[in-house]
Amino acid sequence: MCAAGRRWGRRQRALLWVMLLAAWEAAWGQLRYSVPEEMPKGSFVGDVAKDLGLQLPALIERGIHVTERGRTQYFALHGKTGHLVTAERIDREQLCERVQQCVLRCELIVEGEMQVYGIEVEITDINDNPPSFREAETELRMSEMTGSGARFPLPRLMTPFPLREAQDADLGPNSLQSYELSGDEHFSLAVQAGPGGDQRPELVLAKALDREEAAFHELVLRAMDGGDPARTGTARIRVTVVDANDNAPVFSQAEYTVRVPEDVPVGSVLVTVTATDADEGSNGQVKYSMKKATHMVSDIFHLDTETGAIKLLRSLDFEEGDSYELEVEAHDSGALFDTAKVAITVTDVNDNVPVLTVSSKLNEIPEDAQPGTVVALLHVQDRDSGANGEVRCSLDKDVPFRLEKSYKDYYRVVTARELDREQVSEYNVTVRAADGGSPALQSSAVLALRVLDVNDNAPVFAEERYSARLAENNAAGALVLTVRATDADWGQNARVRYRLSEGRVRGAPLSSYVSVQAETGALYALRSLDYEQVRELRLWVRAEDGGAPALSSNVSVLLLVVDENDNAPQVLYPPPAALRAGSGSGS
Repeated sequence: MCAAGRRWGRRQRALLWVMLLAAWEAAWGQLRYSVPEEMPKGSFVGDVAKDLGLQLPALIERGIHVTERGRTQYFALHGKTGHLVTAERIDREQLCERVQQCVLRCELIVEGEMQVYGIEVEITDINDNPPSFREAETELRMSEMTGSGARFPLPRLMTPFPLREAQDADLGPNSLQSYELSGDEHFSLAVQAGPGGDQRPELVLAKALDREEAAFHELVLRAMDGGDPARTGTARIRVTVVDANDNAPVFSQAEYTVRVPEDVPVGSVLVTVTATDADEGSNGQVKYSMKKATHMVSDIFHLDTETGAIKLLRSLDFEEGDSYELEVEAHDSGALFDTAKVAITVTDVNDNVPVLTVSSKLNEIPEDAQPGTVVALLHVQDRDSGANGEVRCSLDKDVPFRLEKSYKDYYRVVTARELDREQVSEYNVTVRAADGGSPALQSSAVLALRVLDVNDNAPVFAEERYSARLAENNAAGALVLTVRATDADWGQNARVRYRLSEGRVRGAPLSSYVSVQAETGALYALRSLDYEQVRELRLWVRAEDGGAPALSSNVSVLLLVVDENDNAPQVLYPPPAALRAGSGSGS
């Protein structure tokens, strides 16, 4: 018998069984049918009128229809025959995925009798789905060092998506039943049973791999169901033999040494470390990392993991750190690595100005201070090193001071010669500190010093000698002349007072003839002078300052008395008595 005849016989027996089942359930008010999935629209499901014992003309007159709860109406009642037929093509896998028994329910309502009959239709599976894989092609990578007998569960070895075990939407004998592998003697297939009874294929390495002999292996995994005829699904597996990671990266130098100035710009590449790996592919791809880097080093330097370039993250400061040592590691995709040291030396740049500090100083100094008197104590410091940190101090020229080195970085400013307040009363001495850089950096400090007066200047008269003419018979208290003296000192030392030097005139004290005003130096005649008695007065006036001890000077004053016609002529011979006698005898 041909295959079509056998299928027709099986269908006839199934329909007979459905009719017997429906007759049995009709007696209880419940109809049950069974129909294969994927039947065309309008296919016979069951003879409802006959199974319910209803006459078709009377059934039509009473009104009868089929209702379903779902959105889609899968069944309908044929009005002329009273048969239940399919209203849509039914896909069991779509309606009842992963459900062993797929049953659809509807109700038959006879309106004239107010009667409802329940109908259940079981949708049976047919072998309409072949086994299928999620990915039709995938690639596995295996090291050539993999040992024989190694197993690789296929669901976990996938690139780029999981190669899952094959799936078959059908049930029972129509579902996935077996796997087979073909294509290469290096591999075999083992199938393990999962917890739910599912089959999980594993790839088994039957023969050791050799990348030099074959870099690729092409396999075909086939999944078969139990249908008649059986359906199959295939997946192609490409096994790439990966070179064994048997070479570690090697740095071009065991130690890298670099010198950089402290003013190198942020972001600059200070040094690039380089390591090579003799392996191929990922085994030869080298990446770099900092090993045991402190927080300080991590804040200052950045290592590019791809290129090995070490960049500067923030400004360097020679005064904070003049050297750094980094340990860099180069590693491949495996566990092989090499290490190298990087020694970074920071060189000084003249970026610090000398700091000049006045530790102590005098604000005033007497003008008679001895040469070598300390005026100020200074401290100088430069944070740079070498010539950049060597500081030279200097003073302005033409000042009576000099610098002397004191303890370590201290200097003293001392007087170089005697001072003279009358020449210079104040000094603003500028002290400069310059380092040895090129160009040099410098700073300065100004010392303000006031010279205190000492009484070292006597009063000096405006003239070497004074003289005056005074007519006799002058009035008492008449101003004769004024002497004037000045003192180059300051303050009390420059305050001048005048007085007469002691002397006598015609036996009388000089002070009875003339006087001098102590504050102004004005000379007054105390009495009326008579030329016939005193023709001149010679005297000395003393000018004395207010110092302690006081200094003084003298000046001579000549006072000439000018004659006036205040006396009548007198006959001296003959005497007045003889004249009187001669006149008497003649009479």
